Amino acid sequence: MQQNGYPARREAMVAAGFWKDRILLDDFDALLRGRPEALAIVAHDVTSGARARLTYGELGTRVERIAVGLAGLGVERGDVVSYQLPNWWQFVALHLACLRIGAITNPMMPILRRRELEFMLNHARSKVMVTPSVFRDFDYATMIAGMRDVLPHLKHALVIGGAGDAAFERLHADPVDRAAADRLFAERRPSPDDIIQVLYTSGTTGEPKGVTHTSNTLISNLGPYRERLHLTDGDTVFMASPLAHQTGFMYGLMMPIVLGVPVVLQDIWNKAVAADLFAEEKATYTMASTPFLADLTDEAERRPEAFRSLRIFLAAGAPIPRVLVRRAAGA
Repeated sequence: MQQNGYPARREAMVAAGFWKDRILLDDFDALLRGRPEALAIVAHDVTSGARARLTYGELGTRVERIAVGLAGLGVERGDVVSYQLPNWWQFVALHLACLRIGAITNPMMPILRRRELEFMLNHARSKVMVTPSVFRDFDYATMIAGMRDVLPHLKHALVIGGAGDAAFERLHADPVDRAAADRLFAERRPSPDDIIQVLYTSGTTGEPKGVTHTSNTLISNLGPYRERLHLTDGDTVFMASPLAHQTGFMYGLMMPIVLGVPVVLQDIWNKAVAADLFAEEKATYTMASTPFLADLTDEAERRPEAFRSLRIFLAAGAPIPRVLVRRAAGA
C-alpha cells in the first residue's frame, strides 16, 4: 500500500500495539504444525441435514490444493478472487488459499443478483468467481453463465457441485507437488500491509463501495474482543451470520483460527436447527444481530438445556430492546 500518509499511520498503529505485523497464516500454520488433529470446522447444511467435519490438518490439505489450483488457473499475486457462498467450509478454505498465493478475496452475499454482481465483478476486475450450483432454489451457475459477455476480466467461473472444467471440486481433487507448492507459497506470501480483502458495501446510498483491508487492519480488531470477552483455546465458536459479512468473516472465520478452536457453521438460519447445533456441538460464543438473539431466546425458553454451553452472545448491528435483554438473561 503506497497511500499518502500511510507510513505515518502505520508507525503510529504499530507503536500503539494495534498492528501486530502478522497474517492469519501465521496462526494457521502453527496449528498445522502443532495440532493438525484438532477440530477446525463443523459445517451444517440445513437443506440436506449433512454435517461436514474437518480437522485443521484436513483443512490445510484442501487449502493448499485449492491454492495450487487457483495459481494453475492463472491467478497471480494481487488478483481478485470473488466468491458468493453461504457458510460452507469452502468459504474458509478459499480465503486461506488466496492468502497462500497472495490473491485478494472478495466475498459476496448470497442474496446479491445480476445487477449488483455485474458492478462489483467489473469494479474489482475479478479473475475468478466461485458460486454454488444451486442454493435455496436459486441457480447461481446459470446466472453467472448468462453474465460472462459483460465481465471482460472474469476468466473462470467455478461451481461447487458443478461438472467438467467448471467444477470447483477439481481444484482440490489431487495432491500437490510438495516442493513446488512450498516454493510457490514462499514467493507469494503477502506482507501484513498487502491488501487481502475487498468487501463491498450494500449500495443503499449509491453504487457499492469496495472497502479494502490488509492483515494488519483486520487482525487488529480481533485482539480487543479476545481480551475483553476472555476468549480462550477452550471455546467453540458458532456462526450463523453470513461469512460474507464482516461480522461473520472476522469472528466466524478469522477468530477461530487465531484462537485455535472449532467453528460451527450454519448455512441457512433456522432457530430450531441452531438449538440442535448448540446442544450437540457445545458452542460457547457467537456474534450476530438482534433478530438472531430474539430467535435463540425463543428456543432457549423452550429448550434451556440446549444452550448450557453458551456463555457469550455478542449482539451487533442494531439496538437491543431491554425486554429482550431481560428475557435472554433469564433463559
